Amino acid sequence: MEKLLKGAPVAAALNEKTAADAVALRERGIVPLLAILRVGERPDDLAYERGAMKRCAGVGIETRSVVLPADVSQDTLLAELDALNRDDAVHGILLFLPLPKHLDGEAVRCALCPEKDVDGITDGSLAGVFTGAGTGFPPCTAQASMEILDYYGIDCAGKRAAVIGRSLVIGRPAAMLLMQKNATVTICHSKTADLPAAAREAEILLVAAGQMEHFGSEYLRPGQVVVDVGIGWNEEKGKLCGDVRFDEAVEIVEAITPVPGGVGAVTTAVLARHVVEAADRCI
Repeated sequence: MEKLLKGAPVAAALNEKTAADAVALRERGIVPLLAILRVGERPDDLAYERGAMKRCAGVGIETRSVVLPADVSQDTLLAELDALNRDDAVHGILLFLPLPKHLDGEAVRCALCPEKDVDGITDGSLAGVFTGAGTGFPPCTAQASMEILDYYGIDCAGKRAAVIGRSLVIGRPAAMLLMQKNATVTICHSKTADLPAAAREAEILLVAAGQMEHFGSEYLRPGQVVVDVGIGWNEEKGKLCGDVRFDEAVEIVEAITPVPGGVGAVTTAVLARHVVEAADRCI
């Protein structure tokens, strides 16, 4: 097994399949289209939007950007979202969250059509993840983690897996996806008693706690596969870092995703894949 589970070759393999499927759809008169609905000019939203548009262009997916001012009213935002929901030319919708505080983000999230929810934020999409029914799509980052495990031939069946983090964006859906791979999963969080011991028991450890470089050698043991979903800017080091202290982990574990260049590199490839799958489901 590779020591570094790099995301670039995983993304490349996904992109190759997505591009081929997009060509097949176009030959049938269907042009896959992703609509990006953004409120305001948050730098992280802008960066992700640029990456998503570049990725989509590279695999034959059209994009449409709908940008609303930061002070947009709730009614105007919901009207724009409803128009995208009803537009048959739009196959996927990427809605950036969180929204400005004056907006009811929960109401907006619930108004998104699950069939077009390519980033897995609606209750309908999450229900599909939790039931295995296939409705909607899993959150892209959670699925990107699974794509990495698959690409590198890491068999989860029968393995003990631990997920640190219980958010609906990554932690809980990632746990469900691991269970679908027949792993025995423990969801850990800030209230878990003796969290380091719980983490060391796992053969597969997925860390999505949003605590930059918090998890070091005391959470790790030889033979583990570690998927580090966290990402943040370390001012002192002047670089991006994950939740796991990489320099310590790489000397201990069997394999680990780097940050940057790991899960994040696969996320937009998964998003593009979801758009093409959504377009195919419309046939």
